[in-house]
Amino acid sequence: MSVAGTYDCSIKTPMGDQSGTFTVVPGDDGTSFSGSITGAMGSMDIADGTIEGNTLLWKMEMTAPMPMKLDCTATVDGDQVTGKVKAGIFGSMELSGTRQA
Repeated sequence: MSVAGTYDCSIKTPMGDQSGTFTVVPGDDGTSFSGSITGAMGSMDIADGTIEGNTLLWKMEMTAPMPMKLDCTATVDGDQVTGKVKAGIFGSMELSGTRQA
């Protein structure tokens, strides 16, 4: 199954669980992807998105509530996505979600 899609996600942050929409748009080469994560705190674009089988790796630039670079990894299993968002001094935060129908 393709990793492409839109997922309803939750990230466990120090400020509590943050819900959002994670969009994955694979590139024509099959090894890259673009997209975004959009939630109550705004939207962040995917940078350097890489697909390795059913694993996604990417970076994001958070601006609110404070500027921070995020390193992310997630695995797609059917309609489920699970992973981690590494947020500098805050460490790794759990990400989980379900593909929208």
